Amino acid sequence: MGNSKPALIHRTAGRGRIIVAGLLVIILSITAVFGISAYVGWNLTHPKRQALDVNPGTSGLKYQNVIFKSRVDGLTLKGWLIPAEGSQKTVIFAHGYGENRLNNGVPILPIARHLVDTGYNVLMFDFRGHGESEGNLTSVGQYEVRDLLGAIDYVAAQPDLNEQIILFGFSMGASTAIMAGSREPAVAAVIADSPFADLKAYLADNLSIWSGLPNFPFNRAFFIITPLITGLKPGSVSPLGEIPLMNGRPLLLIHGDQDVDIPIANSESLLKAYPDAKLIRFPGGTHVKNYQTNPKLYLEIVDTFLDSVKPYAASQ
Repeated sequence: MGNSKPALIHRTAGRGRIIVAGLLVIILSITAVFGISAYVGWNLTHPKRQALDVNPGTSGLKYQNVIFKSRVDGLTLKGWLIPAEGSQKTVIFAHGYGENRLNNGVPILPIARHLVDTGYNVLMFDFRGHGESEGNLTSVGQYEVRDLLGAIDYVAAQPDLNEQIILFGFSMGASTAIMAGSREPAVAAVIADSPFADLKAYLADNLSIWSGLPNFPFNRAFFIITPLITGLKPGSVSPLGEIPLMNGRPLLLIHGDQDVDIPIANSESLLKAYPDAKLIRFPGGTHVKNYQTNPKLYLEIVDTFLDSVKPYAASQ
């Protein structure tokens, strides 16, 4: 009896130390998860710039260096204008995440050459934080749409280019093209190769592809911490939500049936939301590798679509 009180105190103190230690482990674990998520979020929104290793002249194309401003925030963007003799129709390319105007993973330049040969002026430019353009934050469409709208403004202001404006995007650029086309009536049509339908929903299922981390517990931490340190708001980037504003204008969706980075279900969702679109399920294509998989078929699909497009003003 005489020793029970010290024993009780000892046991209570032991439990207290265990509880404190457990709480410290939990706090340290949460801190680590948020710290890692912040690091990954910062790196994903600040990808390393890719150097421009060639230019259209390398392929025997005449081109002009161009500079214009993004809409709204006025960032300086750089690109190339490749003219097609006697044409007033222009295709504006929108490259993918972490790429530059060449988008060598596609690659864009051979497609641009084909378009020039078939009578389209081509504008290729670097999104903010990519290539030679101003800025250092990549928002996966949130602010890049301003850049593409700025490119549209640049083309629309030139009578020798603006008879017909087509947007042609890949991956991030494809989703951005859908949003820009939905917002800007001057756009006659959009071609979107491998787009995501909704950024927040896409990242909720596929963030690990880009982060290399398991979905749990890092996804939730990413969605909490990344907006705080970067201003990125994934919920604001939704081609699916904006696509009805295309108002009947032509939209060609191209998606590889073997794409695991952005599954073809994204384009299927976009088609469901906008039945006026046409979806080409590209056999054997992986992410933005549809042109590489079968260049001849790819260009035939693009040509057929472009031949059907009329200036938007004439279709009203």
